[in-house]
Amino acid sequence: MDDIKVLVVDDSALMRNLVSRIVENAPGMTVVGKAMNGRFALEKIPLVNPDIIILDIEMPEMNGVQFLEERRKQGITIPVIMLSSIAKKGAAVTMQCLALGASDFITKPSGSDSPDLHIIANTLVEYISSYGGKYKQIQELKSRFGTGIPKTPSYTSTPSSSTITRETEPKSSTTTTSTTSPFSFMQKTEKKPLEIKPLREGGKIEIIAIGISTGGPNALREVFKNIDPNLKQPILVVQHMPAGFTEEFANSLNQICPLEVKEASDGDLVKSGRILIAPGNKHIYVEKKSLATVVRLSDEDQRNGHRPSADVLFESVAKNFQNKALGVIMTGMGRDGAAELAEMRKQGAWTLGQDEESSIVYGMPRVAFELGAVQRQVSLSDMAKAISDIAREHSI
Repeated sequence: MDDIKVLVVDDSALMRNLVSRIVENAPGMTVVGKAMNGRFALEKIPLVNPDIIILDIEMPEMNGVQFLEERRKQGITIPVIMLSSIAKKGAAVTMQCLALGASDFITKPSGSDSPDLHIIANTLVEYISSYGGKYKQIQELKSRFGTGIPKTPSYTSTPSSSTITRETEPKSSTTTTSTTSPFSFMQKTEKKPLEIKPLREGGKIEIIAIGISTGGPNALREVFKNIDPNLKQPILVVQHMPAGFTEEFANSLNQICPLEVKEASDGDLVKSGRILIAPGNKHIYVEKKSLATVVRLSDEDQRNGHRPSADVLFESVAKNFQNKALGVIMTGMGRDGAAELAEMRKQGAWTLGQDEESSIVYGMPRVAFELGAVQRQVSLSDMAKAISDIAREHSI
């Protein structure tokens, strides 16, 4: 596959050059154009045909919000990653950009001597590879086969079984997710999942825990927009996101979700009809008290390279609720949440995982699947219904 083509849009020449150096130093991607505002970016798109756009928010003549509005009007589907400031106003505008169709965001580095530049650079490269790579792959498929692209086989199972079955039973310890010869270049090897024998049958669901990372902001918008408004169980969410953004992220979800959504605070009640989002840079876990279950926040070390970590949340749910829980793992790079989702499954909890086709990055859900932690794989478009149906069927 050719390099992922990147268009960098920022009114600061210093920032354009800094972002461009990060991109050019990464294998498999190249900068094909730069623009100082949204208007020039729109003019360059048909000339350089980018696979992804890195977009500043504050720019003269046409800012990031205005660009996204015009992008939507013109039907442009190229993914956009926002460069955002950490200030409260910047966080609010960033959430507005996500609502307008931006794929994700990174915090803008203060300069080439920024102490966290390497972290920002690694995140930017990950996002370009994930969002830009997926867009590029889809465009190449469309150019080769038109719009009639066949779907790859999906893995399914019944919610009461830990064994994942396939339309055709694999003959070896590995399987491929593509069976049609025109897609041989897309074939990926996936291990046959381990078998987990739960210690107890699944019980009445008292809590729902979700772990998600790359691709999560818009995936959660999709899920919570369509969640059952009569859902009885509380939902706790770990979304890998920088500190300073999760409060506005929760507020933005609260505007579209029929249930209450808020950023979790230490000591918050875990109660029916409420969704709590883990604050950036804080672990979240549950603690059962005599009269109620509450949320606790922690500054303990990162786990799997993250704080908050889905593993920390899932571990506490497995310990406190055993088979009376539903665990969900969704799009994201790495393996955070996979091991402790397997522990939840071992304790008898119900579990779901996002499928490969709808994941921006099939990392966390893949590892969980291979560990035998996932009872059923579900597409993003079906996730809200799957969560709602299972929660309703096994309601408290």
